[in-house]
Amino acid sequence: MFCPTQMDAMQWTSGDPSVPASVCSLPCKMGERKKVVKGVPCCWHCERCEGYHFQASELICELCPYEQRPDQNHTGCQPIPIIKLEWHSPWAVVPVFISVLGILVTSFVIVTFVRYHDTPIVRASGREMSYVLLTGIFLCYAITFPMIAAPDVAVCSIRRIFLGLGMCFSYAALLTKTNRIHRIFEQGKKAVTAPRFISPASQLVITFSLISVQLLGVFVWFATDPPHMVVDYGEQRTQDPENARGVLKCDISDLSLICSLGYSILLMVTCTVYAIKTRGVPETFNEAKPIGFTMYTTCIIWLAFIPIFFGTAQSAERMYIQTATLTISLSLSASVSLGMLYMPKVYIIVFHPEQNVPKRKRTFKAIVTVATMTSKLSQLASERPNGEVKTEICEGMDASSEYKDVIPHFVTYCTTAPVFFTYNFIFVGVIAYVTYNHRQQAFYIQ
Repeated sequence: MFCPTQMDAMQWTSGDPSVPASVCSLPCKMGERKKVVKGVPCCWHCERCEGYHFQASELICELCPYEQRPDQNHTGCQPIPIIKLEWHSPWAVVPVFISVLGILVTSFVIVTFVRYHDTPIVRASGREMSYVLLTGIFLCYAITFPMIAAPDVAVCSIRRIFLGLGMCFSYAALLTKTNRIHRIFEQGKKAVTAPRFISPASQLVITFSLISVQLLGVFVWFATDPPHMVVDYGEQRTQDPENARGVLKCDISDLSLICSLGYSILLMVTCTVYAIKTRGVPETFNEAKPIGFTMYTTCIIWLAFIPIFFGTAQSAERMYIQTATLTISLSLSASVSLGMLYMPKVYIIVFHPEQNVPKRKRTFKAIVTVATMTSKLSQLASERPNGEVKTEICEGMDASSEYKDVIPHFVTYCTTAPVFFTYNFIFVGVIAYVTYNHRQQAFYIQ
């Protein structure tokens, strides 16, 4: 036997002078399982329960349920915290600010139009269609609030109904306007009789028929898939369970969103096509050019929206980015329509009432003459090099004829035709619009 002094004098391989414990394994800590050493059943290694696993027993780590995560010691599971887009979040503050500002400006425009309902500028802009378009603009701004509000059945229902309805109101009205202008001048090239369905009542019927398609699609959506909210635990299921979150949101898939906005985007594209077709119509006769500038800019906005929205599908911040992108795109589209189509009118009504006076009314026969001359001028421009389009059509008109109210405007159009046909591009058009639309408020076709 060794005496205690001899034990103290012994040297161990670990370098520690104390006597080592005569065990092959130490007890495991909380959250660690025992992994038995092969061939040595009484010895084990301690292995940490990683990720979303917890220590179910001394030897087993199990995966927590999908909606739960391990606790701090990995000895059990606890519910994953649920989050939603908060009003004080930077992702919500910017869209809400734009929306509130847009609603205030839109309300001011509506009040101005109602107050000056019978003035020439308001009448010339087409009062009935203007109110429909302004309603759509207002809805585009207002949809921001239910998109950010805490999801429940009522909020999810409102989102489904109004998500695409504001755009549908706006572009159905603009499409009806541009289609009317196109039909009038196409008919003017063929006959002196006015085309059918150009009265205000007819325009409203056409517009609400287009809107009813959107509403019908929404009702079918309600019937096949009633609105409800879900908690998406996969959107922010990070590798570190401590950062995992469940996202409370309405059950609206990307495909459903595309279907909801798809019809409105189709109206927008069709309206843009008609705006291009009517770009050569003299500007004093219609709103084709302002509508054209509006549609070109709107198309750019939505072309930028698509990659941002769908390119963030795998991002942990997906909910925030997509909601902010969608609401800002809707608000910007509404702002473009409001700024280009109505702010110049409101500016004249409020600050230059002396310009808000009746202009000479043009008969359809005069419009036929201009439509015919426009067609001939377009043919000359396509047949001759830039700068060689002559104004003999304009010069051949008799200033004392019944079309003398048309001549000054059409002569201006003729003399500027080479430039128009040379530089007819989207961005140049937008810049040109900003510079001259401030002073341009001519009498548009009713």
